[in-house]
Amino acid sequence: MKSVVVMNPKGGVGKSTLSTNIAGYFATRQHKVLLGDTDIQQSSKRWLANRPATLAAIQTWDYPADLVITAKPPESTTHLVIDTAASVAGWRLDKLIERADKIVVPLQPNFFDIQATYEFIQFLKSKKPKDQEKVQVIAMRVNPRTKAWHQLMDFAEKMNIFLLTYIRDTQNYSRFSSQGTTLFDVEASAFPSDYEQWGPLCEWLDN
Repeated sequence: MKSVVVMNPKGGVGKSTLSTNIAGYFATRQHKVLLGDTDIQQSSKRWLANRPATLAAIQTWDYPADLVITAKPPESTTHLVIDTAASVAGWRLDKLIERADKIVVPLQPNFFDIQATYEFIQFLKSKKPKDQEKVQVIAMRVNPRTKAWHQLMDFAEKMNIFLLTYIRDTQNYSRFSSQGTTLFDVEASAFPSDYEQWGPLCEWLDN
């Protein structure tokens, strides 16, 4: 079973957007996907409740947030995706890192997000340097024409943070989330730019 954990110690950076779309990506490739939600706001679970039954199936746990951190998926599960709460720490953070095969860290183009991301990556280095090898950082809600994007790139370079790809600032993801759908439930020809941006992340997730 492959386990993907989406985390960042800062809230409002796009964790649920990434989690649901990663789950959708795996599901549309005929994998047996379970989407866990450790946030008491339960954004991913609410999204899943709206998912049309005609689309590729994604399962979930009907557990409190803390139990999701340690729960064992059904044996039929091939891919586990976990959406995490902001400010996750202590034993919760340790357990999530331990069970993750891959960790996806979203950040938005501002100083506070990149500082939190830098501190999180330094935390990984301080505990188990090899844990950093399973981490990729994804810039969220990006407009490459803005000053904020160029500042983000400068900060990332100075702090030695590699950005695998970026997800552009578009209302498409808001529409998908309200309908219980994902980018991967629609034809690639309808959203070519978005599919292209997801390419590096999808390739890394499949390895």
